[in-house]
Amino acid sequence: MAKDHVGRTKATATKTLYAVMKEISRRGGSMPAKELYPFVEANVKLTEWELEPAGKNKYIRWTNSFQFYSINYAKAGLIVKQKGMWYLTPEGEAALKLTPEEVMEKGEVAYREWRKLNPREDKRDDEPTDENAERDRAEELNLLESDAREGIRQFIVSKSPYEFQDMVAALLRAMGYHTPFIAPKGKDGGIDIIAYLDPLGAQTPRIKVQVKHKPDTAIGASDIRALLGVLRAGDIALFVTSGTFSSDARNTSTSSREFIRLIDGDEFIDMWQEYYDKMTDDDKNMLPLKRIAFLGNNE
Repeated sequence: MAKDHVGRTKATATKTLYAVMKEISRRGGSMPAKELYPFVEANVKLTEWELEPAGKNKYIRWTNSFQFYSINYAKAGLIVKQKGMWYLTPEGEAALKLTPEEVMEKGEVAYREWRKLNPREDKRDDEPTDENAERDRAEELNLLESDAREGIRQFIVSKSPYEFQDMVAALLRAMGYHTPFIAPKGKDGGIDIIAYLDPLGAQTPRIKVQVKHKPDTAIGASDIRALLGVLRAGDIALFVTSGTFSSDARNTSTSSREFIRLIDGDEFIDMWQEYYDKMTDDDKNMLPLKRIAFLGNNE
C-alpha cells in the first residue's frame, strides 16, 4: 500500500476515534455501537477521499480505517467493545488529555506489544483491506448486538413504573429469592419490594428493594441515603433503576457502613438475560427474549 495512502488512512482514524472517545466521555462513559457512524458523519469534517467507497467490497474509507485502528485502542485498554456498546475506560478518559496523535501512538505501541506476546492470535493485517473478514464479522456482530440491546432498552422504557417494579421482582425470583411484598400503587414508604431467602423470611439477610423507573435520569446520592435510612438489623439494601447512578450516588453506596447493591439499566438487562431461563413463563412474558446464535470472533 502506498505510503501516502497509509498516512491518510491513519490520519482519518486518528481524528474519528478521538472524536468518538470525547463523545463517549460526554455521555458518561458508554455509547451504542450503532450510533458511532452517524455521530462521526454529523460531527467530524470528512474529506471527499474519506467518504469514497474503495476496494472490492466498496467499504467507505473512513469506516474501514476507523474499525481497523479501533483494535489498537482496545488492545491499549482505552476502549472496550461489548454487547453492542463501546465503553471508555479510565485509561481512555485520561488519554483525552493527550493530543489525538498521541492517543493514536499510544494505541499502536500497545498493539505492537500485544502482537509480540500473542503472535498466533494476531489476525489483523498490517493495513486495512477488504480481505479483513475477521474485522468485518466483529463489526457486524457489534452492530447487531447494539440493535438488539437498544430494542430491549426501549421495551423497558415503554413500561410503567409498576410494570418495571414487577420485572425487578421477577428477576429476584429467578435468582432464588421469595418476594412476598411488592408495593401496590400509591405511596410505598421508600420500599418497593421485600425479598427473602426462605418462604417465611426467617433467614437473614432480608433484602429491601427500591425501584426507580427513570430511564433518562441519573439517581442521586439523596435517594441512596433515603433507602439506607429504612434499614433495620438483618436488612441489606438493593436499589434498581432503569437509568443510571450519579458518581455521588455510587460513592455514597461504597462508603456506607450498611450493604447496598446498585443495579443500573444496563446491568438489569445483563441480569435479565443471565437468569431468563430460570424464570416462569409468566415472568418471562414481562420481557420476552429470543436467543439467536451468531458466528463469533476472538476479539
